[in-house]
Amino acid sequence: MAYDREAPQLPTARGPLSAAVGARLRGSGPLPGPEAVTGAPAYGDDLQLALYQCYELHYRGFAGVRPALEWDPALLGFRAALEERFLAALRAGTAVHESVEDAVGALLVEPVDGAGVSHFLRDEGELWQLREYAAQRSLYHLKEADPHAWVLPRLWGRPKAAMAAVEFDEYGGGRADRVHARLFADLMTDLGLDTAYGRHLDAASAECLATVNMMSLFGLHRALRGALVGHFAAVEITSSPGSRRLAQAMRRTAAGPAAEHFYDEHVEADAVHEQIVRHEVIDGLLEQEPHLAADVVFGIDATGHLEDRFGDRLLADWRAGRSSLRTPLPEPSREASREASREASREASREASGISDIW
Repeated sequence: MAYDREAPQLPTARGPLSAAVGARLRGSGPLPGPEAVTGAPAYGDDLQLALYQCYELHYRGFAGVRPALEWDPALLGFRAALEERFLAALRAGTAVHESVEDAVGALLVEPVDGAGVSHFLRDEGELWQLREYAAQRSLYHLKEADPHAWVLPRLWGRPKAAMAAVEFDEYGGGRADRVHARLFADLMTDLGLDTAYGRHLDAASAECLATVNMMSLFGLHRALRGALVGHFAAVEITSSPGSRRLAQAMRRTAAGPAAEHFYDEHVEADAVHEQIVRHEVIDGLLEQEPHLAADVVFGIDATGHLEDRFGDRLLADWRAGRSSLRTPLPEPSREASREASREASREASREASGISDIW
């Protein structure tokens, strides 16, 4: 089963800002002025969903929404106000390291007594918690690497070539069956989750939306290219050990072979990517543009800041015995899930044999 290529439905509004954006995308109603954003919580559901809707116009858009609205002047102006509020909060709330070396060094240290989400899921997580985690992460992983690709036209020479090499791996090295977004859709199938792109937007928390919005914010602004490189470094450097723990969680709960494979793939691939990003992308960028060092540090540390907020939200809910989602997931049909997984394997085999929609 290939992941759904159709545009998602517009989400349910979470307040006046997201309602106004949704109305504009449906073709009715004016947008409020920038002053309406000033008092909104920067990390709150309403602002984060409004910003997510604006950004999604640059990816697949929404069903029934005119593609031309991607460049609607009123929407772009309103988005700028949302971004200013979000970025100001990120700068104010992120504790930054003194140097790139310090920031990267901190990422390379794995605490002996780690207590994050991947540790929890490995040691005691239940299948329903893995399903919730995958549903929320699907907002990024079903477009994995896309936000980072925005930085490529903003780089040149050594960092551009290295960044493109890592992105090529993320996109399956030219093989449709190995595209990481496809592998994550197969993981979702094993977990009995709907794999439609954007299907779980209404269920996702504001903390989850903020992690995805930050990628788009950094990627879509040339002035923030250093922050995007820092963010990408943080993701790649921390991915391998975290993925190893998540693979163990999938095995312990018998989630399924595709669920295990997605994280096994990232253990191996991201161990290599880490070296490329550190020594070629970051070093190459700062050799060309040393004035971007502070932005690289900010990107690294802002990523940690938002991931910590998301992790704290998940663990607080799960340890209290409650769902981390805004809306419940339907119960999985294990037999349907197994059959879908078998079909995914058959399709992957066909594509690997050259019978694919690309080759």
